[in-house]
Amino acid sequence: MAETYAFTAGVKPGGLTNSTQIRLLLCYLIEHAGPLTRQEIETALLEEQLVNYFEFSSGLEDVVSRKLVKERNGQYIITDKGAKVASELEQDLPRSVRSAAVKAAIRAQVWNKKSAEYHAQVHETPNGWSIQCSISGVNTQDFNLELMMPDRLTAEMVRKRFVLRGNEIYKVLLDALTVEEDEE
Repeated sequence: MAETYAFTAGVKPGGLTNSTQIRLLLCYLIEHAGPLTRQEIETALLEEQLVNYFEFSSGLEDVVSRKLVKERNGQYIITDKGAKVASELEQDLPRSVRSAAVKAAIRAQVWNKKSAEYHAQVHETPNGWSIQCSISGVNTQDFNLELMMPDRLTAEMVRKRFVLRGNEIYKVLLDALTVEEDEE
């Protein structure tokens, strides 16, 4: 792979500014955390500010065209050729970048799985911000809760926490409403 220097906009210090390293990181990430959707890869790398968006897009297209990675059913998986490249050259990537990318990819996967079951939407109302929270089962809606918050920032925080911790919230609420306390 020819070495070219990437755009640095949106990349934190210590992130990757070399196109070859970005392609290598994509192979490494898909090998160690895959299969991954494009959105999961993008979320992981951009939220951690490890790469520039345009270089990410170009690099992903490049690793697919070089048959290092292939797309199947909306997910990217590593090929034998890509796995070999990733394992032979992984030391060319800083350990901090590898670790941050894998952790961020796993967080993105968890978010996607949880957001399929735990839903929360934020709406502005005349009295503040409403968060419509729900838990869905197979073809059913098992739980609905509406919360009001004074500002959008708090409402967005509640929305994200409900998606990530909806199962815990539901359990605590159900226990509070159904478990009888000993009468004294």
